Amino acid sequence: ETSKRLVAAAMQKFGRVDTLVNNAGIFIGKAFTDYTEEDYRLKLKTNLDGFFFTTQAVIPIMLEQGSGHVVQITASTAEFASSRSPAFIAMLTKGGMNSATKSLAIEYASRGIRVNAVAPGVIRTPMHNPAIVEQLAAFHPMNKLGEIDDIVRAILYLEDAVFSTGEILHVDGGLIAGR
Repeated sequence: ETSKRLVAAAMQKFGRVDTLVNNAGIFIGKAFTDYTEEDYRLKLKTNLDGFFFTTQAVIPIMLEQGSGHVVQITASTAEFASSRSPAFIAMLTKGGMNSATKSLAIEYASRGIRVNAVAPGVIRTPMHNPAIVEQLAAFHPMNKLGEIDDIVRAILYLEDAVFSTGEILHVDGGLIAGR
């Protein structure tokens, strides 16, 4: 219902939807056997439900318009497992979004809709405890955290990259390249 209300409000205010950025997400890092059912359900609800239902509500509008762009915010951890930071549910949900991005890109490429993703590393947001910034920065080869503006610029790049669809753009301080 939230997705339907969101899309209806956008249509009422703007009369169209040119770009959808699916940006909801939470991180719960634990050993696989320490996850609770509540952790699992919360991650799926937050990381996948909004993406699924909002995208499903927007695609028909974009099809009618003959154009549109959908961008998911996923995570580099979806493709880079680390023994220093177990992240099974993040890999499951954000990795699923990466695969779904490619699937949707192919399904709608010939109908004017592009679908891409931005896969961040650790970004300085209120979600992270400022006391452990150095520890978090050490995950990246660049040894620093990303900034919100780094993700905004990546989204804007994809917005202008009209010949790109199915792309997963890593904005992760070199994390995906390895250690």
